[in-house]
Amino acid sequence: MPNTKTVHVSHLGGIDAAYQMPHPYDSSKPTLVLVNSFTTSSDLYQSQYANKQLNDTMNLLAIELLGHGQTRTKSENWTYWDTAHMNLQVLDALSIKAPVFVLGTSQGGWITARMALLAPERIAGIIPLGTSMDYESERTRKLGCWDGAEACTGPINEWTTTEKTEKFEPTQDYCDFLIDIGFGKDCSDETRNLWRKTIKSNYQGDDGRRRARMAAINLRERDGLHGRLFDVRCPVLWLHGTADAVYSVANAEEEIKLFVNSPDARLQTVEGGAHFLSFSHPKEVDEALIEFVGKYSK
Repeated sequence: MPNTKTVHVSHLGGIDAAYQMPHPYDSSKPTLVLVNSFTTSSDLYQSQYANKQLNDTMNLLAIELLGHGQTRTKSENWTYWDTAHMNLQVLDALSIKAPVFVLGTSQGGWITARMALLAPERIAGIIPLGTSMDYESERTRKLGCWDGAEACTGPINEWTTTEKTEKFEPTQDYCDFLIDIGFGKDCSDETRNLWRKTIKSNYQGDDGRRRARMAAINLRERDGLHGRLFDVRCPVLWLHGTADAVYSVANAEEEIKLFVNSPDARLQTVEGGAHFLSFSHPKEVDEALIEFVGKYSK
């Protein structure tokens, strides 16, 4: 059974938003919102939940995106902007007060920027991990990033049908592809088997197929943020692994320069870090979080 709770918010006519909070909310501490990567869940941050020093320093609140984990809405179509709106409503529903920081892995990275754009008065800082602020463009591919359009088109075509698919679950090949690019081809058998099981269980039946399809459409067809990053005015700490198989350090080096009105926008690389950086290198990520949140929550 998932370790999540749900809270109902009004966006899109109603969303049951799933979240994990490893400890009760303490209003004397800053809060770090954690946003998971494509077709994973809030369990991506188990290492952070287990870090006593991190939890002593801040509240951790992982919110599962639309189309992910146990989050559910009746609306068939939604975008990353809708998830950003949802996350802000979850903060209201749980009575989370400032200061609030947002960390996001891969697709979660562009959710951090969207939340800072939608609620600049509420977001004290953002921490994108292994991400890109562009759409899936030719520019990013020339800088060594993956071909996201090609990677998503096969699953989208496979998952698009008018027939009921009550026996649907993602294939093992799909699960292994995601695990290989995110956790690394050399991840442990325990990690591989856990995430095979998690991905398959989160996307069961016709509802699971439709949620997976829309999540993939969002990834392939999202809007870029380059023209909007001028309006991000909070501190930005971009963490990026040198072994990231999806988005390159070269792309991150270009895009961090677009946060021209942030009082402190910096890129910190982690040697050997995988795409799911908080999983592959939790020590380096957690230490950076404690320093960054401590500095900007005062």
